[in-house]
Amino acid sequence: MPRRRLFRAAEAALAVLLLTVGTACGSRLPESDFEHRERATPAQDDTPIRVGIVTSATSPVGGSTFTGPRDGAKAYFERLNARGGVDGHRIEVRECDDGGSGVGNNTCVHRLIDEDKVVALVATTALDYAGASRVSHARVPDIGGQPIGAAYDTWPHLYGIYGSLAPRRGTTGWGGKQYGGTEVYRYFKREHGARTAAVVSYNQAASAAYAGLVEQGLRAEGYKVVTEQVDFALPNFRAVAADLKEQGADLVFDAVDSHGNAQLCEAMDAVGVEVTAKVTNVQNWSSTVPDDYKNAPRCRNALWATGSSRNYEDTDHQAVQEFREATKSLKTHSQWQLEGWAAAKWFTDAATSCAAAQGVTRACVDAYMDRSRDFTADGLLVPVTFQRLAEPPKSRRTCLSVARWEDGRGWVSQGDMDHTCFDVPQLAYRQ
Repeated sequence: MPRRRLFRAAEAALAVLLLTVGTACGSRLPESDFEHRERATPAQDDTPIRVGIVTSATSPVGGSTFTGPRDGAKAYFERLNARGGVDGHRIEVRECDDGGSGVGNNTCVHRLIDEDKVVALVATTALDYAGASRVSHARVPDIGGQPIGAAYDTWPHLYGIYGSLAPRRGTTGWGGKQYGGTEVYRYFKREHGARTAAVVSYNQAASAAYAGLVEQGLRAEGYKVVTEQVDFALPNFRAVAADLKEQGADLVFDAVDSHGNAQLCEAMDAVGVEVTAKVTNVQNWSSTVPDDYKNAPRCRNALWATGSSRNYEDTDHQAVQEFREATKSLKTHSQWQLEGWAAAKWFTDAATSCAAAQGVTRACVDAYMDRSRDFTADGLLVPVTFQRLAEPPKSRRTCLSVARWEDGRGWVSQGDMDHTCFDVPQLAYRQ
């Protein structure tokens, strides 16, 4: 069941937008720099198959914010090479850190496509994907990227990790609008009886805009919505926490950065706020929770995460076991690592199919991706599909992966994502 969670891309990018207020996006490279579009040469004999990974590894929001998908993809390719590669061809990974800027991103795209001549990009995680149009014009498949922005609902040849039903002809979504479902809010309403939800934001444009999107989805599901806004420079989370207690909020959603989240949780503990769930997203679904929320034990144990991939803690599942075994040397684990692993597997499936036919070329890999229907990476992802619908769907049956943090156990799955599904409306939004 293909799906796209409401405001998924905006949610993943929120902390980034908050912490980069006032920074320049940077100019783009001239179109002439990308007019010479050589195709990667098919792999012959034992020559390696070259792929590129673009990551905002050194960005204004910290060195580890965007590296999870890269690390997961590299772990998959290392394991694949140890087992013989694709049809005897080793995968050669070319990395590029774009520094979190548009200029840096265009530089990475130029280098990987025109100089390194990679067959594909894999697990792209870029703060400012300024080079997306160049990737598309060069017809280089970009596989399993994180949708931090609207690029994966805008350009052909770009295949985000969560799929897309948009036409993708150079205009975002349908007429500039993207659509997403309300399954997160439906889940907590039906499964846990939640009726009142609070949305906490800064008095800052990006934060307020995202908060408005969450409020829209909550109201569509019939919630009483409590809005709380704090000053970006001098936030008074203690006052917010006191009002949350008085209002009797069942759920707390936020449009603040990671540091603000920790402060909010500390304030909630200090005034004795008890909620059904303090809801976070896939970007914060990681093993660093004990450190991030070390001063808020009650709130920490009320953390819930929702997403579109199987919990990295579900080691009873064979595909998760393989991921964890291959990444056991990493200091931390995260859901974004698992999704990067899934992206690398997706490319490998495409390359394996091409190797058995005409050879591993950009065109062949792209054609394989364009035909993708219900890809799951051996059960790691909610089924992912790419289509080009002329009109946005009014409703969809969508499935959800849900986990709750418990001290001593980590992230504990709440039901199976293949069966936690809802028929929900699709609401329009702009990024």
